[in-house]
Amino acid sequence: MENTSIQIAQTILNQIKYLDWSALLAWGAKNYVALPESKDFQGGLIFKVNGLTFKGWVKVELTWLDEYKVSFINKKAEVEKSYEGVYCDMLVDIIDYVEGKYAA
Repeated sequence: MENTSIQIAQTILNQIKYLDWSALLAWGAKNYVALPESKDFQGGLIFKVNGLTFKGWVKVELTWLDEYKVSFINKKAEVEKSYEGVYCDMLVDIIDYVEGKYAA
């Protein structure tokens, strides 16, 4: 079970790197943590970011429908924005919110 969580987290990182190899660096991403399976999610990844317009945590969770839920959690541990129904090819565009590039 734990191994699956790590594999899902690694897959998310690989998808982000494939879409834009410099994105994680641009976001100031660090402190990566694999998320365990839950009733609603197969697993996921949470990491700290230090972007131009958003500083806090980005949580990427894989649903049982093979879509992602991406949440932006501020330093007060409040969800500032959340997107559901995200596909892997949309991850970089959505997470670019931390740089002020995505406002939808």
